[in-house]
Amino acid sequence: MSGEIIETTGASNGIREMLSNAGYSDKAIQYYIEKPYMGVLPDADQVSEMTGTCGDTMAVYLKVTHGKVADVMYQVMGCAGAVSAAMAAVDLVKGKKIEDARDLEDGDIFRVLQDIPVQKHHCIQLAVKALHKTIDAYQQSQNPISKTQSSNDATK
Repeated sequence: MSGEIIETTGASNGIREMLSNAGYSDKAIQYYIEKPYMGVLPDADQVSEMTGTCGDTMAVYLKVTHGKVADVMYQVMGCAGAVSAAMAAVDLVKGKKIEDARDLEDGDIFRVLQDIPVQKHHCIQLAVKALHKTIDAYQQSQNPISKTQSSNDATK
């Protein structure tokens, strides 16, 4: 049993060292290793998916209660940059009003991660765009009258 723990710790240290050498900050590495918000929310109010130009894919599960982001989970098929950006996004929006969560920008995540390799900055953009897509779809589903009203106004 203790051999498994040592092996896991050794593997984690090896990943940590490799990512550090590649230019990831300790915070980004921590998000990647721990993956605190990786998974599925079975009772999500909205689920959206997005694939980035690099092929990384993110699904975002959003739970809203009383107009606030109660929970968010990401499923990420992608690199360490994609995973860490998605995890940081959750920390930045969880508990906020849905409108404030929609204001999340790339720079907000970059400030949390502190540093990731330049060639991975698009991962931050993907995490933000996927979250925006999910929030937009949620808000649209909550306001179907405005959609119908716009259609009716156009036919007048």
